Amino acid sequence: MSEPPQRSHQTRSRANPGGMDVLSVLGQDVRPFRERKPPWLKVPAPGSPKYRELKARIKSNDLHTVCQEAACPNIGECWERGTATFMILGDTCTRRCGFCNVKTGKPTWNDPLEPARVARSVALMGLRHAVITSVDRDDLPDYGSGIWAATIRQCRTQAPECKVEVLTPDFRGEEMPLARVLAERPDVFNHNVEVVPRLYPVARRGSRWERSLRVLRNAAAIGGEELVTKSGLMVGLGETHEEMTQAFADLREAGVQVLTVGQYLRPTEEHLPVVRYWHPDEFKALEAVAYELGFSHIAAGPLVRSSYHADEHVAQQHPGVGPVAAKA
Repeated sequence: MSEPPQRSHQTRSRANPGGMDVLSVLGQDVRPFRERKPPWLKVPAPGSPKYRELKARIKSNDLHTVCQEAACPNIGECWERGTATFMILGDTCTRRCGFCNVKTGKPTWNDPLEPARVARSVALMGLRHAVITSVDRDDLPDYGSGIWAATIRQCRTQAPECKVEVLTPDFRGEEMPLARVLAERPDVFNHNVEVVPRLYPVARRGSRWERSLRVLRNAAAIGGEELVTKSGLMVGLGETHEEMTQAFADLREAGVQVLTVGQYLRPTEEHLPVVRYWHPDEFKALEAVAYELGFSHIAAGPLVRSSYHADEHVAQQHPGVGPVAAKA
């Protein structure tokens, strides 16, 4: 009697998505996890009084910020500038991107009061530019778009002078969830493509390059001239300058106006390895290419993240002090 065929082992490790050999895509020459980073990647640790105050306020309101969840190196600078990024729909994502440090698994519940709590914190913090993002919620019938819309409405009510930027997931490419969010008229619509198309099977398992482009294209069409469209990519996973240039061209063709490009930094040993660290001069070259392609604004640099200096991407008429802050 012949033996049954052996099943290949499948793993949910971020560093080996679906059990695949990521080095066959990234190459064998990757950086070790523990090594001395290039000097241009070093920033002072945050610790100003304003930073500590905002951190305590966010914790007391049981909120989640991407600034903290993603261990962003610019957290101190951005909070001092009056910008912050809030993550709605909980802290558990239904996808498992190889670069992301947000917890993944099966979400357990939704908080219907979350939109009001986020907006209150935006107002109390006196922000002039609030970025709202979320985990992927593929488990929900509307992919979380109802909570998205409610959060924008609450921000308009409680902090009417604050600009609202949304950084959304792809909503599985469906148009109705996207239209529901855009009907609330955010100032900026952002959807990150994250990596060049070749790296999607490794870094963004469960997502598709063409689907993300379609989301951005639809957002530009639905939002019209009043909406600023934005996207972002990382480098450091083995992509070439030519691949980045082609990705920029695809994004520009989809109607994207603002672009961010930053260096991928490996959060833990369970995440994808860094192939190389791009030099600041290489980021300047990418910036020049982007402007040649017609982008209205680009932030490119080793420490740039999607929300880095987000307040500079749109005109700011007010300092962002809402009615709740005025009474505090």
